[in-house]
Formats: sequence, C-alpha cells, structure tokens
Amino acid sequence: MRADRARLSAKHVVVLGLLGGILFAGKMVLAALPNVEPVSLFVMVYAVVYGRRALYPIYVYVALECLIWGLNIWSISYLYVWAILAGVAWLLRGMQSRLGWAILAGAFGLCFGALCALPYLAVGRWAFALSWWVAGLPYDIVHCAGNFALALVLFSPCRRLLTRLSQEIGLIE
Repeated sequence: MRADRARLSAKHVVVLGLLGGILFAGKMVLAALPNVEPVSLFVMVYAVVYGRRALYPIYVYVALECLIWGLNIWSISYLYVWAILAGVAWLLRGMQSRLGWAILAGAFGLCFGALCALPYLAVGRWAFALSWWVAGLPYDIVHCAGNFALALVLFSPCRRLLTRLSQEIGLIE
C-alpha cells in the first residue's frame, strides 16, 4: 500500500510530529540569521519522501509557530505557503538535479514575501499589501540566497537519509 494512503500507526504519528518539531527547532537554531532557515529545505524533503503525509509535520510546525509567537495576519499565510511549497516539491519529486532543487528553494524564498502579502489585501487593499511586500524584499533576497545554498548542499543527503530511516521504521516502502 502506498505510504500516503496507509493508516498511520502511533509510531508514525510520533515520527511525523517529531519531524514537525525539527522544522521549528531548525528555524530557531538559525534565528540569529534573518530569513536563513532550514524550513523550506525540510518541507521540500518531507514532501518528496512522504507525499501528502508531509502535511502532518508542516502543520505541527505551523501550530508551534502560532503557539509560541501568537496569532496574527502572518498566521493565515503560514496555512498555505508551506503547503504550496510542498505541493510543488511533490510534483517535482522525480527531479535528481541538486541545482534544480536549489533553484526551487531560492525561488520560493524570493516569492515568500509576495505569498505572505496576500492576507494583507483583505486588511488594507492593494496599496497596503504591495507596500508590505516591497518593504520586505531585502529579507526575501536573503531568504532566496539562504534557501538556495542550503538546498544545493543538503537536499540530496537529507532526502537519502530520510528515505532510508523512514524505510527502516516502515513509514514508507
């Protein structure tokens, strides 16, 4: 049975929950570097290895973010931006190019601010959303560079490691 269609055992729920905690911990470890974080890298790896089940650790991460930092307009964007990245990564799951994964990660980092500006349309219309996005462009550029570098170096080894470990515990075939 395919991994994303099988029922989750308690062991699998724990593992997927821990992977969500790793997303949060990875972001916190690099918090001193603005917009440099392994979240995008791990979301892509989780999506490629787990398919739809990647949504479990992603939303554990989102829940932790909201519990620690509270709810605000940015919280709305977290409900869809990571799912978008996971979906695109899943669609490209057959890609073997390190450079291709790095370009995807970098492009996502560059688009992150624009994607997160969408809820601001409802609050302040186009001018507010546009000004919010433009003000954050320097951070998006850093996000792009950080994502690109991390994915270029770490995507393939993380994918191999997570695949092997997940096969050993029976989370995937």
